[in-house]
Amino acid sequence: MRVAIAGAGAVGRSIAGELLENGHEVLLIDKAPTAISVERVPQAEWLLADACEITSLDEAALQRCNVVIAATGDDKVNLVVSLLAKTEYGVPRVVARVNNPKNEWLFNESWGVDVAVSTPRLMSALVEEAVSVGDLVRLLRFSHGDANLVELTLPEESALAGTQVGDVEWPQDTSLVTIIRGTRVLTPTRDDSLEAGDELLFVAAQAREEQLEDLLSVRREDTAS
Repeated sequence: MRVAIAGAGAVGRSIAGELLENGHEVLLIDKAPTAISVERVPQAEWLLADACEITSLDEAALQRCNVVIAATGDDKVNLVVSLLAKTEYGVPRVVARVNNPKNEWLFNESWGVDVAVSTPRLMSALVEEAVSVGDLVRLLRFSHGDANLVELTLPEESALAGTQVGDVEWPQDTSLVTIIRGTRVLTPTRDDSLEAGDELLFVAAQAREEQLEDLLSVRREDTAS
């Protein structure tokens, strides 16, 4: 898979390193000469250019990329890169970094963004995820379909503890994708049982999040009354 990353700062280089380790082809683009540190990621291709300029993206052969990641520290730049990648070059997958959470509402399909990653929101979500039981935590937002990756740790008192996955009437537009149980990562089947303490990962429409949280957090004594 060929991936172009706009922004060769610490974030861009870190992403590039991970992708290269997984066997992908990576191009790093940055307009600042000081950011071109080939020795830090020698396996990557490097391009000194402005990723907001069509001529630069032509030189980068963006049409050959499977994924474009807009990872600069400037939200305006990330939006422009995302829009150009999607509309001018038809890149199938565009991932954009959100630096200021106040701008998160802009990072959607109208600007060519398939997945928006807000670093401040993600960090706060990971803190919540680590300390919250019974509360739904939004980890990641997908632009298409207005869906989110959300997590909930099933509390001891949940009425669903001990229930098989296939017996639960999940809300519409939600999908249980992973159960994390201790050190195990489970792909859920209808016959798997939910256990207290399970970390449940869902892809869910935002409009269904409250309903999903209510379902998972309902107490046993509430169902008996």
